[in-house]
Amino acid sequence: MSVPSRYLRAAGAHAEIDMDAYNDGAFILSIGGAQQSHVDLADPHNVFYEYLRRIANVLDVFKPAGEPIRVLHLGAGALTLARYVQATRPGSRQVAVERERELLAFVVEHLPLPPGTDCELLVEDASDTLAACTEGAFDAVVLDVFSGADGATELATPEVYRLLTRAAAPGGVVLVNVGDDPPLTFAREQARLLLETGYDVAALGETAMFTGQHAGNIVLAASTWWNPAWTAPLAAAGPHPAALLTGADYTDFAGRKR
Repeated sequence: MSVPSRYLRAAGAHAEIDMDAYNDGAFILSIGGAQQSHVDLADPHNVFYEYLRRIANVLDVFKPAGEPIRVLHLGAGALTLARYVQATRPGSRQVAVERERELLAFVVEHLPLPPGTDCELLVEDASDTLAACTEGAFDAVVLDVFSGADGATELATPEVYRLLTRAAAPGGVVLVNVGDDPPLTFAREQARLLLETGYDVAALGETAMFTGQHAGNIVLAASTWWNPAWTAPLAAAGPHPAALLTGADYTDFAGRKR
Protein backbone atom coordinates (compact mmCIF):
# COMPACT_ATOMS: atom_id res chain seq x y z
CA MET A 1 0.00 0.00 0.00
CA SER A 2 1.44 3.37 -1.01
CA VAL A 3 2.05 6.02 1.63
CA PRO A 4 0.37 9.39 0.95
CA SER A 5 3.04 12.03 0.46
CA ARG A 6 3.18 15.69 -0.51
CA TYR A 7 6.02 18.13 -0.93
CA LEU A 8 5.63 21.24 1.22
CA ARG A 9 7.25 24.09 -0.65
CA ALA A 10 7.33 26.52 2.28
CA ALA A 11 8.92 23.93 4.58
CA GLY A 12 11.15 22.48 1.88
CA ALA A 13 10.27 18.95 3.02
CA HIS A 14 7.93 16.07 2.26
CA ALA A 15 4.92 15.30 4.43
CA GLU A 16 3.84 11.67 4.77
CA ILE A 17 0.94 9.90 6.45
CA ASP A 18 1.64 6.37 7.66
CA MET A 19 -0.65 3.89 9.35
CA ASP A 20 0.09 3.25 13.02
CA ALA A 21 1.30 -0.35 13.00
CA TYR A 22 0.14 -0.88 16.58
CA ASN A 23 -3.23 0.88 16.54
CA ASP A 24 -5.88 0.07 13.94
CA GLY A 25 -7.51 3.19 12.58
CA ALA A 26 -4.69 5.49 13.68
CA PHE A 27 -2.20 7.40 11.52
CA ILE A 28 1.07 9.30 11.95
CA LEU A 29 1.89 12.52 10.11
CA SER A 30 5.62 13.05 9.49
CA ILE A 31 7.36 16.05 7.96
CA GLY A 32 10.90 15.71 6.70
CA GLY A 33 11.07 12.26 8.28
CA ALA A 34 10.19 13.52 11.78
CA GLN A 35 6.90 12.48 13.35
CA GLN A 36 4.70 15.52 13.95
CA SER A 37 1.17 14.32 14.76
CA HIS A 38 -0.78 11.20 15.67
CA VAL A 39 -4.45 10.87 14.72
CA ASP A 40 -6.82 8.08 15.73
CA LEU A 41 -9.70 8.26 13.27
CA ALA A 42 -11.37 5.26 14.89
CA ASP A 43 -11.35 6.88 18.34
CA PRO A 44 -10.67 10.65 18.48
CA HIS A 45 -10.70 10.40 22.30
CA ASN A 46 -7.33 8.67 22.01
CA VAL A 47 -4.69 11.43 22.19
CA PHE A 48 -1.38 9.61 21.92
CA TYR A 49 1.26 12.32 22.29
CA GLU A 50 2.00 13.08 25.93
CA TYR A 51 2.05 16.90 25.75
CA LEU A 52 -1.16 16.99 23.72
CA ARG A 53 -2.83 14.67 26.22
CA ARG A 54 -1.99 17.19 28.95
CA ILE A 55 -3.56 19.99 26.90
CA ALA A 56 -6.65 17.84 26.35
CA ASN A 57 -6.85 17.20 30.09
CA VAL A 58 -6.98 20.93 30.80
CA LEU A 59 -9.74 21.33 28.23
CA ASP A 60 -11.61 18.58 30.06
CA VAL A 61 -11.64 20.32 33.45
CA PHE A 62 -11.86 24.07 32.89
CA LYS A 63 -15.53 23.92 31.85
CA PRO A 64 -18.27 21.45 32.82
CA ALA A 65 -17.95 18.14 30.95
CA GLY A 66 -19.64 18.08 27.55
CA GLU A 67 -20.24 21.82 27.41
CA PRO A 68 -19.49 23.28 23.94
CA ILE A 69 -16.57 25.68 23.87
CA ARG A 70 -14.93 28.08 21.42
CA VAL A 71 -11.35 27.10 20.63
CA LEU A 72 -8.59 28.80 18.64
CA HIS A 73 -5.83 26.41 17.53
CA LEU A 74 -2.65 28.23 16.48
CA GLY A 75 -0.75 25.52 14.64
CA ALA A 76 -3.13 23.01 13.10
CA GLY A 77 -0.88 19.98 12.60
CA ALA A 78 -3.11 17.00 11.83
CA LEU A 79 -6.03 18.58 13.75
CA THR A 80 -5.78 15.98 16.51
CA LEU A 81 -6.97 18.34 19.23
CA ALA A 82 -9.82 19.70 17.12
CA ARG A 83 -11.07 16.14 16.66
CA TYR A 84 -10.82 15.55 20.41
CA VAL A 85 -12.83 18.66 21.23
CA GLN A 86 -15.54 17.63 18.77
CA ALA A 87 -15.70 14.15 20.33
CA THR A 88 -15.82 15.35 23.95
CA ARG A 89 -17.71 18.62 23.53
CA PRO A 90 -20.07 18.30 20.52
CA GLY A 91 -21.29 21.60 19.16
CA SER A 92 -18.03 23.40 19.88
CA ARG A 93 -16.98 26.18 17.50
CA GLN A 94 -13.32 25.97 16.51
CA VAL A 95 -10.81 27.81 14.36
CA ALA A 96 -7.55 26.17 13.29
CA VAL A 97 -4.71 28.26 11.86
CA GLU A 98 -1.88 26.87 9.75
CA ARG A 99 0.44 28.94 7.56
CA GLU A 100 1.50 25.95 5.42
CA ARG A 101 -1.29 25.71 2.83
CA GLU A 102 -0.10 22.44 1.32
CA LEU A 103 0.05 20.78 4.73
CA LEU A 104 -3.50 21.73 5.67
CA ALA A 105 -4.87 20.55 2.33
CA PHE A 106 -2.91 17.29 2.61
CA VAL A 107 -4.23 16.56 6.10
CA VAL A 108 -7.86 17.32 5.27
CA GLU A 109 -7.68 15.20 2.10
CA HIS A 110 -6.31 12.08 3.76
CA LEU A 111 -7.48 12.54 7.36
CA PRO A 112 -10.86 14.29 7.06
CA LEU A 113 -12.53 15.81 10.09
CA PRO A 114 -15.52 13.90 11.54
CA PRO A 115 -18.93 14.84 10.14
CA GLY A 116 -20.52 17.67 12.07
CA THR A 117 -17.24 19.27 13.14
CA ASP A 118 -17.54 23.06 13.19
CA CYS A 119 -13.93 24.04 12.56
CA GLU A 120 -12.92 26.94 10.34
CA LEU A 121 -9.53 26.35 8.69
CA LEU A 122 -7.41 29.44 8.09
CA VAL A 123 -4.17 29.63 6.11
CA GLU A 124 -2.26 32.52 7.69
CA ASP A 125 0.35 33.39 10.29
CA ALA A 126 -0.65 32.93 13.91
CA SER A 127 0.52 36.47 14.74
CA ASP A 128 -1.82 37.91 12.08
CA THR A 129 -4.73 35.90 13.46
CA LEU A 130 -4.08 37.13 16.99
CA ALA A 131 -3.76 40.76 15.90
CA ALA A 132 -7.17 40.59 14.21
CA CYS A 133 -8.85 38.57 16.97
CA THR A 134 -11.71 40.11 18.91
CA GLU A 135 -11.06 40.45 22.63
CA GLY A 136 -12.50 37.51 24.57
CA ALA A 137 -13.51 35.66 21.39
CA PHE A 138 -12.47 32.17 22.58
CA ASP A 139 -12.85 30.01 25.66
CA ALA A 140 -9.53 28.31 24.90
CA VAL A 141 -6.53 29.49 22.90
CA VAL A 142 -3.93 26.83 22.07
CA LEU A 143 -0.49 27.79 20.78
CA ASP A 144 1.34 24.74 19.42
CA VAL A 145 3.83 26.14 16.96
CA PHE A 146 7.22 26.11 18.69
CA SER A 147 9.67 23.24 18.49
CA GLY A 148 12.47 23.93 20.95
CA ALA A 149 14.74 26.93 21.05
CA ASP A 150 15.11 26.85 17.26
CA GLY A 151 11.43 27.74 17.07
CA ALA A 152 11.84 30.95 19.07
CA THR A 153 10.85 33.29 16.28
CA GLU A 154 8.31 36.08 15.98
CA LEU A 155 5.83 34.39 18.34
CA ALA A 156 8.15 34.36 21.37
CA THR A 157 7.49 37.98 22.36
CA PRO A 158 5.66 39.83 25.14
CA GLU A 159 3.28 41.32 22.55
CA VAL A 160 2.22 37.93 21.21
CA TYR A 161 1.64 36.62 24.73
CA ARG A 162 -0.44 39.70 25.52
CA LEU A 163 -2.53 39.00 22.43
CA LEU A 164 -2.94 35.35 23.43
CA THR A 165 -4.48 36.31 26.76
CA ARG A 166 -6.51 39.09 25.14
CA ALA A 167 -8.16 36.54 22.83
CA ALA A 168 -9.31 34.42 25.78
CA ALA A 169 -12.68 35.11 27.38
CA PRO A 170 -12.94 35.65 31.15
CA GLY A 171 -12.72 32.22 32.75
CA GLY A 172 -11.07 30.82 29.64
CA VAL A 173 -7.63 29.27 29.27
CA VAL A 174 -4.50 29.87 27.23
CA LEU A 175 -2.43 26.75 26.54
CA VAL A 176 1.11 26.89 25.17
CA ASN A 177 3.22 23.89 24.18
CA VAL A 178 6.92 24.57 24.67
CA GLY A 179 9.53 22.08 23.49
CA ASP A 180 13.09 22.58 24.70
CA ASP A 181 16.45 21.00 25.50
CA PRO A 182 18.48 21.26 28.72
CA PRO A 183 18.82 23.56 30.57
CA LEU A 184 15.33 24.70 29.42
CA THR A 185 16.35 28.31 28.90
CA PHE A 186 13.68 28.84 26.24
CA ALA A 187 10.94 27.13 28.29
CA ARG A 188 11.73 29.28 31.32
CA GLU A 189 11.62 32.43 29.18
CA GLN A 190 8.20 31.47 27.83
CA ALA A 191 6.99 30.69 31.35
CA ARG A 192 8.06 34.18 32.44
CA LEU A 193 6.41 35.83 29.44
CA LEU A 194 3.08 34.20 30.21
CA LEU A 195 3.34 35.06 33.91
CA GLU A 196 4.06 38.71 33.03
CA THR A 197 0.66 39.01 31.31
CA GLY A 198 -0.88 39.03 34.77
CA TYR A 199 -2.61 35.70 34.27
CA ASP A 200 -2.50 32.90 36.82
CA VAL A 201 -0.28 30.23 35.28
CA ALA A 202 0.47 26.54 35.79
CA ALA A 203 3.05 24.29 34.13
CA LEU A 204 2.38 20.64 33.33
CA GLY A 205 4.91 18.04 32.29
CA GLU A 206 6.67 14.79 32.98
CA THR A 207 8.17 15.06 36.46
CA ALA A 208 11.80 14.84 35.35
CA MET A 209 11.35 17.69 32.86
CA PHE A 210 11.37 20.24 35.67
CA THR A 211 14.88 19.26 36.73
CA GLY A 212 16.10 20.99 33.57
CA GLN A 213 18.18 17.93 32.65
CA HIS A 214 15.98 16.38 29.95
CA ALA A 215 14.66 17.36 26.53
CA GLY A 216 10.92 17.34 25.97
CA ASN A 217 7.75 19.36 26.23
CA ILE A 218 6.19 21.47 28.95
CA VAL A 219 2.61 22.75 28.72
CA LEU A 220 1.88 26.19 30.13
CA ALA A 221 -1.74 26.78 31.12
CA ALA A 222 -3.00 30.27 32.01
CA SER A 223 -6.28 31.70 33.20
CA THR A 224 -7.41 34.92 34.83
CA TRP A 225 -7.72 32.78 37.97
CA TRP A 226 -6.38 29.25 38.39
CA ASN A 227 -9.23 27.32 39.98
CA PRO A 228 -7.76 25.09 42.73
CA ALA A 229 -10.43 22.51 41.86
CA TRP A 230 -8.60 21.88 38.57
CA THR A 231 -5.33 20.84 40.19
CA ALA A 232 -6.22 17.44 41.69
CA PRO A 233 -7.94 16.00 38.58
CA LEU A 234 -5.12 17.24 36.34
CA ALA A 235 -2.48 15.70 38.59
CA ALA A 236 -4.43 12.43 38.59
CA ALA A 237 -4.99 12.45 34.83
CA GLY A 238 -1.27 12.31 33.99
CA PRO A 239 0.29 11.02 31.81
CA HIS A 240 2.45 9.72 34.65
CA PRO A 241 4.87 10.41 36.22
CA ALA A 242 3.38 13.89 36.14
CA ALA A 243 4.14 17.21 37.78
CA LEU A 244 1.94 20.31 37.91
CA LEU A 245 3.52 23.54 39.11
CA THR A 246 1.44 26.44 40.40
CA GLY A 247 2.04 29.45 42.63
CA ALA A 248 5.52 29.75 44.08
CA ASP A 249 6.67 26.52 42.44
CA TYR A 250 5.79 27.92 39.02
CA THR A 251 7.42 31.25 39.77
CA ASP A 252 10.57 29.47 40.89
CA PHE A 253 10.68 27.48 37.65
CA ALA A 254 10.05 30.55 35.50
CA GLY A 255 12.57 32.72 37.33
CA ARG A 256 15.39 30.26 37.89
CA LYS A 257 18.59 30.96 35.96
CA ARG A 258 20.88 28.15 34.88
